[in-house]
Amino acid sequence: MTYTDTTTFTIAGLPESGSVADAVATRAKIFAMTQAAEEAVLRPQDCGAFSHTLRAGLAARVAQQAKDEALAQHYLKGAGEYANLTDLAETGAGQGLRTVVTFVDKVANQTRDISAEDIAGLQAEGVADADIVRLCELVAFLAYQSRVISGLRLMQGAAE
Repeated sequence: MTYTDTTTFTIAGLPESGSVADAVATRAKIFAMTQAAEEAVLRPQDCGAFSHTLRAGLAARVAQQAKDEALAQHYLKGAGEYANLTDLAETGAGQGLRTVVTFVDKVANQTRDISAEDIAGLQAEGVADADIVRLCELVAFLAYQSRVISGLRLMQGAAE
């Protein structure tokens, strides 16, 4: 896989040549590591309580909240029965995920407001500590990826 085949490069909508592509080429290793991180948080070997499809549904939701339709659509492809989570009005209650969806939304949009009560709410629902960490890793990665994609789009606009 080359850097031009990564989700981050592709979703940013960059051409494979030009000044931005040339700049990105000098950082090909970072793009490879970003892709590896994406695989690790979305499709890990040990997914704990959160299946790959649920992770994709949550990723699509976070991307939708970031107003990145292309990234949301990318993750939506793998969301299966959790595709409904992309609808920001969806609470996840019908799938027994209200607490998880509420937590993910808060981590994605109000990170500094996360409190011990938020963690305790997940634990009370039977979510293991390792799975709480996995949710936070997923949202943290998406925040990073979304910002890199936005920056690449801005660079492309400035280069035109």
